[in-house]
Amino acid sequence: MPAPTNTNTAAAMGTAGLRPREIDFVTRFDRNWEALRQILGITRPIRKAPGTTLTSVKASVTLAESVGEGEAINLSAVTYVPASKEDLTVEKFKTSTTLEAVEKYGAELAVEKSDEAFLDELQTLVMTRFYAFAQTGTLTSTEATFQMAVAMAVGRVRDKWKTMHRGAGQVVVFVNTLDLYRYLGGAAISTQTSSGVEYLENFLGAKTMVVTSDIPQGKVIATVQDNIDLYYVDPSDSSFAQLGLDYTVMGETNLIGFHASGDYDHAVGNSYALMGMRLFAEYLDGIAVVTIDANPS
Repeated sequence: MPAPTNTNTAAAMGTAGLRPREIDFVTRFDRNWEALRQILGITRPIRKAPGTTLTSVKASVTLAESVGEGEAINLSAVTYVPASKEDLTVEKFKTSTTLEAVEKYGAELAVEKSDEAFLDELQTLVMTRFYAFAQTGTLTSTEATFQMAVAMAVGRVRDKWKTMHRGAGQVVVFVNTLDLYRYLGGAAISTQTSSGVEYLENFLGAKTMVVTSDIPQGKVIATVQDNIDLYYVDPSDSSFAQLGLDYTVMGETNLIGFHASGDYDHAVGNSYALMGMRLFAEYLDGIAVVTIDANPS
């Protein structure tokens, strides 16, 4: 049913009431995540209600016996066992910049650099949690070298995906920074960096290889891009305005809400962020975790 005539919609009001600094923050955050989605191969973020429980599963297929000519075909059993759960909740963050800092360093350095650091930390928080979660993947093995670890991680993931009849899929691999550069030695190679994430394309059989120090040395992690989803809570979903809380959001995908205000009692400028984001994998046994061991069993 359409809205009543003359209803004041967001589209009609435009951005006249939005603060430029808040618009800039949420726009940069959204652009950063758009770039990261391209790197990780995430098709689109999935909007969820606050308090949603995200569940990873382990999948197995038990084929039924073949039947004779003209006989009814038996169903093969497909089993999905819950393997990991995580609540998707809205989180609140705040930073403050003092009047003295602005006086000493200037607004551009004190405020803009503070916002930039705030944005980077929020993004890093989401990625760090995902790296920790990815290490719980159940497709495990050990290999003697870095190259074999990457090759077998890619191979195991593709094999698992094919057994589930999901196709081969493009594989993304996560490796430790020092492991990669130890493997490269003196070889010249060009990496790319986007939104603070260093990566290579089409390297050692992986569509994308993400290089990070959040993965422990001696570990190689891989999964298909289709197994990674970005879930989020829209900060504008709930009736926060009824509490007198006004957060700026931007675009069709409202990944974050941001508000800036002055605190006259303490002569500081406060920045508030509201965010509910998780990178999650649907199949825990679709994540390969390979250990590099000079003497693998």
